[in-house]
Amino acid sequence: MSVDTRSSSTAALSVPVTETAGVGQKPTSRWLRGHVPGEAGIWIFILGDMTLYIGLFAGFMVDRTKDVELFNQCSSTLHITIGGINTLLLLTSSLAVVFGVRALRERIAKKYAPLLFALAFLCGAGFVVNKYFEYGDLVSKGFTPYWNMFYLWYYVLTGIHLTHLLAGMWVLVYLFRVAQKAQREVTTIRGVESGASFWHCVDLLWVVLFPLLYLMR
Repeated sequence: MSVDTRSSSTAALSVPVTETAGVGQKPTSRWLRGHVPGEAGIWIFILGDMTLYIGLFAGFMVDRTKDVELFNQCSSTLHITIGGINTLLLLTSSLAVVFGVRALRERIAKKYAPLLFALAFLCGAGFVVNKYFEYGDLVSKGFTPYWNMFYLWYYVLTGIHLTHLLAGMWVLVYLFRVAQKAQREVTTIRGVESGASFWHCVDLLWVVLFPLLYLMR
């Protein structure tokens, strides 16, 4: 007896065939029209995360207006070069993830998808290493969270971001494994897009943090 695998997959996902596609499957009409990537749950999480950070950014700006000169002086002690390198690393990682997801979704050089996710992971690891040395240098000079309000905000904002980035690196490991599996069988693209969306959120937060902490005078 023949089995319609497309129908079975569609039934399992409880969505119409035109609204889903597996990794390695030919995109349907909805994929050609464009869609919101990932599952709805990941966007609820991302919006909640963004709301939290908006509140933190607002608190930072309120305290900054109380002593602009102090915040400017402390900002000048940060390592702009390291911050700039980390920005380039995360932008590169996001680009690699974009191409990795596209390779899986559209069957374009699918065999390179694992390498692209591995590259993104290495960029994230480079960010962590740079952050370790930056924290170490600041602490060795006595610039701890207890020094003043600027450094308290610096460690809170960058520390929360770092925890998100470490979680995102585990997500990249998941994407890498899915990409390897996709070379042998069809899997859903939704999980891949959800993971990629979270990583882009992590990158976006840093793109805001870098000028806010390092460049604003």
